[in-house]
Amino acid sequence: MQQRMTEINAAWMQGRLPRRKRESNKNDYGRVLAVCGAEGYTGAAYFAAQAAVRMGSGIVTLCVPQQIYPILAVKLNEPVIVPYDVSQSALAGHAARADALLIGCGLGRSADAVRLTHTLIRHADCPTVVDADGINALAGHIDVLQGASQPVILTPHAGEFARLTGKAPTPEAAGEFAQETGTTVLLKGFHSTIHTPEGGAFRILAGNPGMAKGGSGDILAGCILSLLGQRLFPVEEAVCAAAYLHSRAGDLCAEALGEYGMTPTDLLAFLPKALREAGDV
Repeated sequence: MQQRMTEINAAWMQGRLPRRKRESNKNDYGRVLAVCGAEGYTGAAYFAAQAAVRMGSGIVTLCVPQQIYPILAVKLNEPVIVPYDVSQSALAGHAARADALLIGCGLGRSADAVRLTHTLIRHADCPTVVDADGINALAGHIDVLQGASQPVILTPHAGEFARLTGKAPTPEAAGEFAQETGTTVLLKGFHSTIHTPEGGAFRILAGNPGMAKGGSGDILAGCILSLLGQRLFPVEEAVCAAAYLHSRAGDLCAEALGEYGMTPTDLLAFLPKALREAGDV
């Protein structure tokens, strides 16, 4: 049976972003933590962290393996970059202070990555976005999701969803999985769909094939992380708003540069314009 979906478009988004108070500081706009990256996958961590900055987070902390810390410490200016080793000792304090958490972008598929993902989800005190290799780490371990005490948002593409669930990546299957596990599922694709634990279903009416490049999904994860951390909306609205703004930035980027030549780096630069359209003046 086909789900009835709420359309997330410009009309839905218009006016939802509140004006920022004149008298405010970085602590008013969320402290978010991204645990991402591995050797060979520094770009994923970069895009996720920079997207959170571009979406307005007050403090963005990026925790990366010690081996790639020197690379990202040079590439990124705004986020706080923290190295960790397999003991994970550097993560606990940062996670405890976070208003939202992201795990998985470019994390790799090692046994350490699997343990790290499970530990963070089980002990999180804030909404947690799980992307990419974080999702792969949950295949065969759905009990980790069912035992989470805070909202969990999964952002699989078609292949990741199939590996996680053993089912074809359809909106109906995503909706069933969201209700079974108590998670919010964003099934990525052309006109991505979002499914909530309560049975809500939403479709993003923006985006284009120029976004089908490595790194775009990491930017989406960072956008969701940021809006969750700013606590501007309930969880499902934050996910919908972040997904729409990400897709709208992609459309603006394609209009300016073309679908073939646009890159995820270009996409980052158009996030502020998408935010401006939505009422951030």
